[in-house]
Amino acid sequence: MDKIWLKNYQAGIPASIEDQMEKYRSIGDLAEESFGKFSQTQAFNCMGKGFSYQELDELTKQFASYLQNDLKLEKGDRVAIMMPNILQYPVALFGILRGGFVAVNVNPLYTPRELQHQLKDSGAKVIIIFENACHTLQGVLGKTDVKHVLTTSIGDMLGFPKSVIVNFVIKKVKKMVPEWSIPGSKSFVTELRKANASGFKKPDMKSSDIAFLQYTGGTTGVAKGAILTHRNIIANMCQARAWLSPAITIGNEIIISPLPLYHIFSLTVSMIFLSIGGTNVLITNPRDMPGFVKELKKWKFTVLPGVNTLFNGLLNNADFKTVDFSALKISLGGGMAVQKAVADKWKAVTGKTLVEAYGLTETSPAACVNPLNIKEYNGFIGLPIPSTDVVIKDDNDKTLNIDEVGEICIKGPQVMPGYWNRDDETTKVMTSDGYFKTGDVGIMNKDGFVKIVDRKKDMILVSGFNVYPNEIEDVVAAHPKVFEVAAIGVPDEKTTEAIKLFIVKKDESLTPEEIIAYCRKELTNYKVPKLVEFRTELPKTNVGKILRKDLRQ
Repeated sequence: MDKIWLKNYQAGIPASIEDQMEKYRSIGDLAEESFGKFSQTQAFNCMGKGFSYQELDELTKQFASYLQNDLKLEKGDRVAIMMPNILQYPVALFGILRGGFVAVNVNPLYTPRELQHQLKDSGAKVIIIFENACHTLQGVLGKTDVKHVLTTSIGDMLGFPKSVIVNFVIKKVKKMVPEWSIPGSKSFVTELRKANASGFKKPDMKSSDIAFLQYTGGTTGVAKGAILTHRNIIANMCQARAWLSPAITIGNEIIISPLPLYHIFSLTVSMIFLSIGGTNVLITNPRDMPGFVKELKKWKFTVLPGVNTLFNGLLNNADFKTVDFSALKISLGGGMAVQKAVADKWKAVTGKTLVEAYGLTETSPAACVNPLNIKEYNGFIGLPIPSTDVVIKDDNDKTLNIDEVGEICIKGPQVMPGYWNRDDETTKVMTSDGYFKTGDVGIMNKDGFVKIVDRKKDMILVSGFNVYPNEIEDVVAAHPKVFEVAAIGVPDEKTTEAIKLFIVKKDESLTPEEIIAYCRKELTNYKVPKLVEFRTELPKTNVGKILRKDLRQ
């Protein structure tokens, strides 16, 4: 298609960012550039407390030194982070990356089963964990390679009494309980304060070194670690920075971060604005919508990324319309489809267009973004960003023509090299000519805009998170009263899709309530089915494979 989309780039956006990438061998190099340029600017803020770029430089060197010298980690060792959006997150994250180690982001609401898999699969030797999630780790720690546990609470860097924090967490954040310690664990902040930044030794890094193992669902039902190298992340930061350049001012942006930093969308967006000297305002609990809106009122914020459900939640808060939107430049929707009704209402309330973007964990994540100067929501996921090639292919990997429906496939420096220890899964998603197969079915129009029309995979999208039926089915099938089970996604106004189960009973006493209660013990909240339907049999192929497509009818 000869990159037909380039003609629709905003003025000043380059077709390629390869030259910009060459400046940095690692994310640490890029971060150190910002630490020097913007030393007195506030880098992160949470609940009114924060630190400057200079202070972040010192704190991250201290933590890198601690990992190198006190814990004796070697370059490439994996370190897990299991925290919500609190000030400790960027300190831990950039300390890990600057030290030459690999960050493994973990959802703090994981169940023990999910946490055990991710820690064991990644081979993480250290975990920095939110104290309220320690109960999840307690039962599985001995089944992993983790040797060092560092615990922390919201208040450790805020100076609030623990009673205030307990009240905030227990009342506002579901599934968090006050389990404050694990035998043998140490305090993250205490160890950080004892560490000597002068002991930090900058490692010899290559751009091909792994920066993250970012876990994502799979068609096998087992979460896979997408290998994201320093080059992948640097590329996506440079790509996004170039795309945003017509709207942003270096050293003068305030970004609100309500999405969790353990999610690839929020993680990369935060890094982008760190690279231009922005102030990142961390929202620890966006579910507390009145509190979220109250925080928004404190800032002349310029950038607000989010998912459709979050924007919808804000719009349905009566006080949101009183927020000052005069400084807002960029409202960026990703992670799930932006609904037209939400986009239209957003424009009416804020006066700003809600710009839709598209990406995946495997693409670090951005692949397509709409031009920032579009006047209205257009129903497209955007244009391929600089140094990115997007084509539409059929089931035989043949590239299709304009407006022909097929699988969206992506090539670019932000595309992962593969899945951690899963060459077979990597082979399934890469074409012979080097494109990543997204599993999303779409078209490209004559102007180079891409539109998703369906999903090839059986993935269910719940509030921006990928849920794969096989994982749900594997869990439910283990229930002693279940004979057969199938899971599908059904439309839901609040979460885009909800999970529905079709079950053939083994024991007639089984009830929907019993199944849902069982799932709550085994699955993260967004993976818990909302609907249960019992049937005497499930539709199958001649060889016995359950036909989910027949259940959707």
